Amino acid sequence: MSRFNIRDAPAAAGSPVTTTGRRIRTHQGGSGYLRDAKSELFLLAVANFVGTDSFYETGGQRDDRYTQLIRQLAVEDPAWTAEMLGWLRGPGNMRTAAIVGAAEYVKARLEVGRGSGGPAGASVPDEAAGSNRKVIAAVLQRADEPGELLAYWTSRHGRRIPKPVKRGIEDAIGRLYNEKSLLKYDSAVKGFRFGDVIELIHPAPRAPWQGDLFEHAIDRRHHREKPIPESLQLLHNRAEIADRPVEKRRALLARPDASEVLQQAGVTWEALAGWLQGPMDAAAWEAVIPSMGYMARLRNLRNFDEAGVSDEVAGTVARKLADPDQVARARQLPMRFYSAYRAAPSLRWGHALEQALALSMANIPELRGRTLVMVDTSSSMNAGFSRDGTLMRWDAAVLFGVALGQRCESADVFSFSSSRRHWGDAPGAATKAFPLRRAESLLRAVGRWKDGGWFLGGGTDTAAALRATFRGHDRVVIVTDEQAAHDSREVTESVPAAVPMYTWNLAGYEAGHAPSGSRHRHTFGGLTDQAFRMIPLLEAGRDARWPWEQPVS
Repeated sequence: MSRFNIRDAPAAAGSPVTTTGRRIRTHQGGSGYLRDAKSELFLLAVANFVGTDSFYETGGQRDDRYTQLIRQLAVEDPAWTAEMLGWLRGPGNMRTAAIVGAAEYVKARLEVGRGSGGPAGASVPDEAAGSNRKVIAAVLQRADEPGELLAYWTSRHGRRIPKPVKRGIEDAIGRLYNEKSLLKYDSAVKGFRFGDVIELIHPAPRAPWQGDLFEHAIDRRHHREKPIPESLQLLHNRAEIADRPVEKRRALLARPDASEVLQQAGVTWEALAGWLQGPMDAAAWEAVIPSMGYMARLRNLRNFDEAGVSDEVAGTVARKLADPDQVARARQLPMRFYSAYRAAPSLRWGHALEQALALSMANIPELRGRTLVMVDTSSSMNAGFSRDGTLMRWDAAVLFGVALGQRCESADVFSFSSSRRHWGDAPGAATKAFPLRRAESLLRAVGRWKDGGWFLGGGTDTAAALRATFRGHDRVVIVTDEQAAHDSREVTESVPAAVPMYTWNLAGYEAGHAPSGSRHRHTFGGLTDQAFRMIPLLEAGRDARWPWEQPVS
């Protein structure tokens, strides 16, 4: 009888996040697997808000591990690392991690003589010549970021700025520095203002007006009372409204052209609040809303409601929030829509936020057959992604887990943690099935999870939870931080070897809870939906690639 040469035999497929075969303990003492350096860096990068503590690591420990991995791979595989950093700042939407990574990438390469600015007399063949400058330019996507990078560099590596860093910043300045960005980001509270950056980098202007802007930014930085150059009309407009007496400023908001006047003066909502020197009422918000960016509108829905913004204006905001082109350009993390939904008191935003959330998670596939979705709600997942604590890891886990369950042909979704309450207790799972409801919105479903007691807390008995819930499913998806506790049977052994087990990592710790990269065991990561595209590829027998690489057809 033929065992392998049979019709429709599934092809073995590989995925990029791979384990090495070496073993380690998880933070909860369970059996863990070490990943290779690229895999460890990727999972950490896509879940690392720089300087923020996680449950098992301080922000400093995570940042040190991140920079060490960047520095290692910048030398060992500069092309891969450069592509990863460019993707991280773009579709990966991790701003600070990308900036820190780019700085450490260049520093590590210069220390071994890769690229100009290295040790005197160093001459090392470099297959990635010019990448230092390109990496710096690629991660700087907002006008305040050249100053951010310089502040990081000088705080970590001193005030001598190497030539590749300067030239990369110069490339970015040409794209980013304009009148509007000067008004928005050049603030006296910054360590590096626009004028400081310009004096340090000496960028060549790309147009005459930009040369005037550079001179004005330097004068502004040094408090020189010089006239605004004639070419900078936006700055003239701002100066004109800034000269209005305070008691006459609110009257401008009653004019039919108020929005146009504010827009032509580059007035942001933050600047308007300071200019008025009083509360932001409905008239103020309605005047400035047309010039607000997507993120600013998303984060101020509660303020719009509390100020009493009209339903007509709210309807315009809602339509723009749900516009597919604007959602794509804004590149908001899916969790931001959930956070906005929770913060806004009125119901008039719900449908638009649901549409925007669905668009931001469009890559979640429709999976045929039966899928077991396991959502880790142990105590370690009740840790914030950001310092303000508004976004927790288990919020993201529920969002992705329930969204996947809704897209599947048939899905069983479970919350899981551990039934152990004392040291020495035998392994045991705490699980709670979450019933999916036909046509229920994702935001409402996540709210039902939160309000209905599906956040369990406690330890992480992943293996026991799998044994308690697996019933011949076609695949298993586990959304977790992978820090499973000790069990006599490992996580990977708790699901039949022939059944695909996909782990969605939301923390980026060193140890994984199962092997990955081949043999139906695969690990993904990140706070966007991009990696979900790998599941259909793998189940079709095609190798999955890094998110910035095109799949092989």
